[in-house]
Amino acid sequence: MRTRTTTAAATALTAAVALLLTGCGGSETSDKKDDDKIAGADAGSGSSNPSASAPADDIDRPEIKLPADVKNVFEGGTTGDPVKDAVLADNERMINSIDEAITVDADKHPALKFYSKDDALLAAATYVESFYDAGTSWAGETRYYDREVTLDGETSATMTYCGDETKSNSKDRKTKEVKQAPGSADDYVSYNARMQKNATGVWQAVKVTSERGAEKCRP
Repeated sequence: MRTRTTTAAATALTAAVALLLTGCGGSETSDKKDDDKIAGADAGSGSSNPSASAPADDIDRPEIKLPADVKNVFEGGTTGDPVKDAVLADNERMINSIDEAITVDADKHPALKFYSKDDALLAAATYVESFYDAGTSWAGETRYYDREVTLDGETSATMTYCGDETKSNSKDRKTKEVKQAPGSADDYVSYNARMQKNATGVWQAVKVTSERGAEKCRP
């Protein structure tokens, strides 16, 4: 399981706002800034982009690069419906953008605000900041499955899906040591994401709720 801390609401809100304004990691990342690449993202990572079947478009998207020891696996990449497939693809990018912000020490993480907004963006920023507060990151593999899209008009949709964190483990930010832990019921998480299509054509998450240890997501 990924390890992170839970802070008081006021502290979490302050940290989240600071994260959005200055980038993840605070002042520790200022001397790692590189205009040509994202620091800490090893070349060759196969988990930075949605599945190969994701629909192509002309949107100018920020690049997302995850470290080589971080992998997200998304099952059920296409439905045959181009609109639902676009929602699935941007949901993948949203998840990857959050994990990039957690695992890559960079001055900025533009994808975080590109794929999330409103309550979802604040929740994502708070979640990311909790890892930095704890001095941890994560490594391993997270699987996403039972992914379903329900359309509500042309610009709104709801996504439900499950996450399996049994193969992802806490990683110390300084020592890079990965703490192996046995899987448990809490490693299975149920998600409900409200998605909205913006003027650019990107399906952004506006609200995401989750239930850890969800019975419906367990094998």
